[in-house]
Formats: sequence, C-alpha cells, structure tokens
Amino acid sequence: MIKRTWSLWKESMRMSLTNIWNSKMRSFLTVLGIVIGVTAIIALITIMQTATTEVTKEFISMGTGRLVVNASGTALKTGLTLADIEEIKAIPNVEGISPTVTTTASARSAYDWTEDVTVDGYNEMYFRRNSELVSRGRALNVLDVEAKNRVVLLDETAQQNLFYGKDPMGEKVFIRGYEFTVVGILTDADSGDVISQAQSDSTDGGRMIIPYSTAMTMTGTRNITSLSVYVADTSLTDQVQAELESVLKAAFNYKDNSYRIINMESLLDTMDTMLSMMYMLLVGIASIALLVGGIGIMNMMLVTVTERTTEIGLRKALGAEPGQIQLQFLIESIILSISGGVIGVILGLAISYVFSIVAGFTFVASGSAVAIGVGFSAAVGIVFGWAPARKASQLNPIDALRSV
Repeated sequence: MIKRTWSLWKESMRMSLTNIWNSKMRSFLTVLGIVIGVTAIIALITIMQTATTEVTKEFISMGTGRLVVNASGTALKTGLTLADIEEIKAIPNVEGISPTVTTTASARSAYDWTEDVTVDGYNEMYFRRNSELVSRGRALNVLDVEAKNRVVLLDETAQQNLFYGKDPMGEKVFIRGYEFTVVGILTDADSGDVISQAQSDSTDGGRMIIPYSTAMTMTGTRNITSLSVYVADTSLTDQVQAELESVLKAAFNYKDNSYRIINMESLLDTMDTMLSMMYMLLVGIASIALLVGGIGIMNMMLVTVTERTTEIGLRKALGAEPGQIQLQFLIESIILSISGGVIGVILGLAISYVFSIVAGFTFVASGSAVAIGVGFSAAVGIVFGWAPARKASQLNPIDALRSV
C-alpha cells in the first residue's frame, strides 16, 4: 500500500514538472505574481522590524523609569526653585533627579576657538544612570555640583575643534569668559536629554557638559525649567508620576499649562502600538499582491484543464481515479506557488539587507516574515489550485474524448 502510494505521488510529481516545463513562459508569468507578493511581504516586514528594533533601542537608551519634566511655569514664577526640587527628591521611590540647564556659547582654548557649542549642565545622577557616556577621564560628582566647580567634559567634535591633534585632558577651556578644566571625554553613545541632543546635532561646535549649578551661575539662571526624575522601581512609575504632578501643581498654584511630564515608558508603549498597527497594515497591503498572484495561478490552471481535456479523458478511460487527476493538478499549483515563495524570500531578504546597510541599521532576518511568506505562498497554491484540480477530476471521460 505504501509502495503504491509513493509510486502515485512520484508519477504525479513527474507529470506536474513536465507540464510546467512545457509551458515555461506561462509558468514564469504565474510564478512572477507570487514572487512579487512574497518579496513585498518579506521586505516590508523585515525592514519594519529592523527599523522598529533600532527605534526601540533609542527609546530604551533614553531611559525607562525616567520622567522628564518641562516646567515653563507661570507669569509670576518661571521654573522650579531649589526648594521645589528638594520636594521632588523626597517623593517615595524617586532614586534621584537630574536638572538640565542648556545653552549655546562660544568657546576657546589655548590652541583654537569655536562658536555655537552646546553646553549642557547636569549633575552626578545623570552620569550614574548613563555610565557608558565617559570614554576617558571622569564624570561629574557631587562635589562638582555643590562647589560649582568649573570642570567640563567634551564630546569628539568639541575636542577636535579646540584641541586638534592634542590631548585635552587637564587643559583649560574658556566658555563665555569662564575658565574650565577638561576632566573627561564623552563617547558617541550619549543618550541624554533629547532637546540638548537635538541642539548639539544642529551645531558645528560640538557639545560640552558642566555641573548644572555652574551652568546656572554662568547663564544667570535662577530656576530650573527642565529635569529628569529617575524612578527606583519601574513598576511604580505611574504612582511616582501622580505624586510628582501633585508637587508641581502646588509649586505653580494649580495653574494650567505650567508644566509637562513626559513618561518615557508611556512613549515606548504608544510607539509599540503604532508600530504594530503599521506592521499589520503593511502585511495587509503586501497580501493583496499575493492574492493577485493566487488568482493568476487559478487562471493558469483553469486554462490548463481546458487545454488538456483530451489527456484527462484518456487517463480516466485507462482507469485513473478522480483523486489521482486532482492530485496532479494540485501538485502543479503548489510547485508554482512554492517556487515563487522561495524566490520571493531570497529577494525580500536581499532588499532588506541592502536597506539596512544604507540606513546604517543592524540587519536581522525576520523568521516570522519568512514563515509568513512561505506559508502564504503554499496556502495560495492549495487554495487557488483546488478549484481547477477538482474541475479536472470531475470531467466526464466520454465528454472529454469527444474532442479526439
């Protein structure tokens, strides 16, 4: 029984391949529809997932368990006072805070000078939560902030502008006439305040970090308008945010639009929801191409049944069962769709790889995309090939042989 079944499958496969080969152009055009559909699915899903991974990394690098406060204040009170900041520090489950003072200034060294340098004021907490930011030297510490020390860390651009070909460690830098000592060099992996990063990217002078207390003195700033609140237990972030809102409302006499809180985890959740919707939309759009390819397969198989009516009649007259006829045509349909699926997977991954290189992303082959592409192509072959195969199996041998 097993040998007979295997012989039946083998013979059906041989005849299917022969018929496909004898109609090369028609088969190619039919497969092309599947190739386009699967390529679109693989490329779109893989590119989407690669981009999503990169964007998610950026959001996570900004810091989960971090609340960003922008306190514009009111007409009577701009920003947060030191007393307000101490109240925020006292909120349960707050690990620490990092005030931000950002300005743009010109700077010079004993060797050169540059304009439009982004100067960010932070404290030791900022570096504690972003320990990878210092490539050489040291980070800011509590004493730097409390004593308003004039110490500075430079990024690579600022270093090149002011100390090209020289080691800046221990050298002096003048910012707005204030003398600072270089104590550290920043890496390129700075994941700090988004606003200051955007300002740094838009200037040619580079970026420097100094104690926020020193930055307040240098700029004549009295109150803090921006700070990050770090949460010790991220599961209690919403609770901390609620208590933070209570402190801020009291600080600004319950005036509307006096502050804004950005929850980085909420942004990440919102982004995930939007990307999931886009993912499903892209799959739906690409599936339309597969649907068109499936219709092409059905059309080709129906034409094939019509052209091979005599052959089907002869086979039935010689004893071929309807199941054997149906199996042969179904195998042809599946071979065409699977062939298109495999080619589409290869092309889709190739396009995704090229995109990743051009965009500077890390290429990650999506197993789910490959599974969806191959699965869809196989399903298309079965679903759209079944009707023509069934039609062929139900032909009356007498009617079929009338055309001989």
